Amino acid sequence: MSTQTNKSVKRVTTHTLQAMKQSGEKITMLTAYDYSMAKIIDAAGIDVILVGDSASNVMAGHETTLPITLDQMIYHASSVIRGIKRCLVVADLPFGSYQGNSRKALESAIRIMKESGAHAVKLEGGRQIEESISRILSAGIPVMGHLGLIPQSIYQFGTYTVRAKEEAEADTLKQDAKLLQELGCFSIVLEKIPSELAREVSESLRIPTIGIGGGPFCDGQVLVTHDLLGITKEFNPRFLRRYMSLYDDIKSAVGDYIKDVKSLDFPNEKEKY
Repeated sequence: MSTQTNKSVKRVTTHTLQAMKQSGEKITMLTAYDYSMAKIIDAAGIDVILVGDSASNVMAGHETTLPITLDQMIYHASSVIRGIKRCLVVADLPFGSYQGNSRKALESAIRIMKESGAHAVKLEGGRQIEESISRILSAGIPVMGHLGLIPQSIYQFGTYTVRAKEEAEADTLKQDAKLLQELGCFSIVLEKIPSELAREVSESLRIPTIGIGGGPFCDGQVLVTHDLLGITKEFNPRFLRRYMSLYDDIKSAVGDYIKDVKSLDFPNEKEKY
């Protein structure tokens, strides 16, 4: 198993991720929605940035991912692209831009690729979106799949609890994973499924899996950066590890600024022209 990071690679591509799976090196993925955060994350050596439709929650304050539009996703993805030099950038196709209409799916994917400069797109679902995935791939656009808990279908599921605990749903997920590989997807996100199922799927595929709440046996991991940094406080699933508590730090810093302005301490003699 490789324990070295992939920093020798000048630009991460879908081929790089495949090589990482083969060598046993874990893939790292985080979300970003703007230039400044993308620049920091890329400089730190992340392998993949996901411009997630989670921007609907994190950036816009919506309860679900459903309201975000294709135009808004293009805006976020283009902002991220301007901030990176090395990592692979994958953009989510938002709800309504690909389900049930493969021609619309292709048009949506082409718009994201042309107008944002993103390197790949991600779609949620398996057999039910087979035609859309095939059509996008036929245009030479790399596709990342997404199985397990698929947030764009939250109103169908009715809950954010762990998926595929029952044998029937687990079997469907395994079949869908194989299908996505056969269609030509370069990777699959496995969200909130039992760890042993994620292990079985990961070991059965040639393409890498990226887990979020899928346990340690996936070929890589992804988290929402705002959760990892503790900018958000309300979201506390078992799979989330917070590496900082920026909500409290930022709130404290803003409080200090307010106090200094009101007390006439800021700006001082050194801070004026």
